Amino acid sequence: MTNPTDDISDLIPLREPTFFILLSLAEGEKHGYAIMRDVSAISQERVSLSTGTLYEALARLLDQALIERVAEASNIAQEESHPGRPRKAYRLTARGERVVAAELTRLQTLVSVAQRQLSGATGG
Repeated sequence: MTNPTDDISDLIPLREPTFFILLSLAEGEKHGYAIMRDVSAISQERVSLSTGTLYEALARLLDQALIERVAEASNIAQEESHPGRPRKAYRLTARGERVVAAELTRLQTLVSVAQRQLSGATGG
């Protein structure tokens, strides 16, 4: 019997916000607010996630085993800004890394095909 986490073909293509969330987590563990800021920055402010949209996406990515929740190390600044409520941090799973790599390959293939097509259309 195959492991249901082995097949990622049904997850590709990714929606743009999902791709940026996973890219953000490719750099390492982050809490929700850091993911929101990072997605905005790496998308050059084209993708702006509301809190509700982000946490819906994170719940879906957890269900799909693309990310996992981790205990964030507590520090004084965090405890002062969020007393009694440690922030939840997330990181990519190995499956999540495979999905990001597969989506990147898919996008690179699309760009390559488009470039060939356009260079042929211009006679170049």
